[in-house]
Amino acid sequence: MSQQQLQTVLIVEDDADIRRLVAGLLSRENFEVEEAEDGVAMDAVLSRVRPDIIILDLMLPGEDGLSICRRLQGHGIPVIMLTAKSDEIDRVLGLEMGADDYVVKPFGPRELIARVRTVLRRGHPPAPLAPPSRRFAFAGLTLDVDARRLTAADGASIALTTAEFDLLTALVEHPRRVLSRDQILGRIFGRTAEPYDRTVDVLVSRLRKKLSAVTPDMALVTTVRNGGYLFTETVRRVP
Repeated sequence: MSQQQLQTVLIVEDDADIRRLVAGLLSRENFEVEEAEDGVAMDAVLSRVRPDIIILDLMLPGEDGLSICRRLQGHGIPVIMLTAKSDEIDRVLGLEMGADDYVVKPFGPRELIARVRTVLRRGHPPAPLAPPSRRFAFAGLTLDVDARRLTAADGASIALTTAEFDLLTALVEHPRRVLSRDQILGRIFGRTAEPYDRTVDVLVSRLRKKLSAVTPDMALVTTVRNGGYLFTETVRRVP
């Protein structure tokens, strides 16, 4: 990890032994570490460095941790309260003052590191994954859902009505899975099927004719008695 990529932790703790212990632990875990023994020293550090997170002792000389935590609100820097007190009231007060987490002394080194990493992840969520491709290949055909285009192996477009295209999309997105007429109608028209509604049957018939013209040896859509319709061909997503 390069120097520029290291995250910075500011430790505000009046006990020098604990401060050095925590600083050494964090340094070994590839964090940049700044130290301060009280609120005044903390302000001096903040005047030159913006840490990614602050580990703040509750019991400090002068201004206490709760007061410091309160005035840090709005700075956008997450805070983990560190204290020897285990009473629930202190934990609640710390969280109400804006702390993101609360660790009670004595603490295990791995616990503190885990808490730090967890709080940092909350403040810096991973970048959203790119949406999956909505292009599907099957039986020598390519269905581009976003472009609303069905093409043959030679690149020629196959004309489909809006409803036929939506029907094919619903089937292709759920290959080898039986879709009921109600499910298909909901996908196409945003409504449930009426009893004995033949709309889907007519659309399937029309779609079958158009698909059979380019895949004459394949029955891509089959009827499942008392079930609905099934897209039989293997489908794969393509970039």
